[in-house]
Parts: sequence; structure tokens; C-alpha cells
Amino acid sequence: MRGKMENAKICRLYDLNQTIAGTYLKQFIYPWEALKGIADFIRAIGPTLDHEKFDMLGQEIWAAKSAKIAPTACLNGPLIIDEEAEIRHCAYIRGSVIVGKGSVVGNSTELKNDIIFDSVQVPHYNYVGDSILGYKSHMGAGSITSNVKSDKTLVVVKNGEEEIETGLKKFGAMLGDFAEIGCNSVLNPGTVIGPHTNVYPLSMVRGVIPADSVYKNKNEIVRKRGE
Repeated sequence: MRGKMENAKICRLYDLNQTIAGTYLKQFIYPWEALKGIADFIRAIGPTLDHEKFDMLGQEIWAAKSAKIAPTACLNGPLIIDEEAEIRHCAYIRGSVIVGKGSVVGNSTELKNDIIFDSVQVPHYNYVGDSILGYKSHMGAGSITSNVKSDKTLVVVKNGEEEIETGLKKFGAMLGDFAEIGCNSVLNPGTVIGPHTNVYPLSMVRGVIPADSVYKNKNEIVRKRGE
């Protein structure tokens, strides 16, 4: 590891009060360190959830009674769907996923090994794999996380001259709270988007993008006005 990469730390990206996985994430410095243990965490807390608020829909699938789940959605455990979440028509959840309170998983959206914080929107044709999406983050239609490098080598997080070797072959993107990803954008393996940052549509993003920024392209990342 070279450098501290402060802006990629959990404490700089997320309000841990906005997810059922807050206590789990607190034990790590960087969010990608949590990816390997999501399934085990779900299995540990699923049986402890309030039976007055949650039903067990299938093997290792716990869903809040107040959640709206389309009959055409495909759900695989281990999985937690928190209160007031909405799983729409033909959503595909492959397992090892937490869907936060009030979040929306939309038509033809595919999730795999993710922590989706509360009030997140992945509503239209999104692929989110091996990723963590912060509170009130939003992925525009067709935007995806690419979670495996084309040469299949291990993912390295890069921020200028700083690098952190993750030891992970599969690592999509870490989106900070209130991040906005434009339509049909691709977040390459090891991408970290800071809180309150907007990414232009049709972008190809990699590395660590600062908080409170607008990503226009790799050579034009500007601070938001008034920040």
C-alpha cells in the first residue's frame, strides 16, 4: 500500500446510520474490504430480524413486510430487503445483497454481492456487482459497474500517484452518499466516487473521483460551484 488515500475511506464516503450494515462496515477502513464478508453478515443477522417486520420468503431470503416485490422478480439468497424497498418487474438479485430501506431496484436491474444503502435508486437496466452504493446515491438508466478487469488481474485502486492493492479479482465501484451516475456510464473495476459527486452521462470512469465534484471526462473533473 502506498499512501493513505483518505478520500476512499469508509468514514469519508458513508453515513453508516443509513444502512442495516452499519455495524458491519465500521470494522473496516476501506469499503472494498467488506465485500468478501457480505454473505456471512446477512446469514448472521437475518435470523435476528424482527419477525413482526420481516418475513422469510425462501432459503436465506429475509424481506420486510412493507417492501414491494414484483412477482416477476428473481430473488436468490443470502438476501435482505429492508423496509419500504421496492423490487420491480424482472429485477434479478443473484445473492449476497442487502437492499436498504426505501431503495428501488428496477426493471432488468441485476445485483450481486452488494450493500445498497437506504434510499438508493438503481431503477433502469443497471448491473451492480461487488459494489457498495451509499445513501441516496443514484445510477441513471443503463449505467453499470464493471467488476472484473479484462485481463482478469487483481484490482488496484488508484488515486493519482497513490495505489492500494485490494487482492480482489472482483470489485465494482464504491459510490459515496448522494453520488449521481449519468445514464449509460461504465464504472470500471476499482472505481470510487466521492459523496455528492455527479458523473456525466456516457462516461467511462476509473480511479478515485473527489467528493463534491462534476466528472465530465478523465481530463475534466471540476469542483461544484459554491463548494
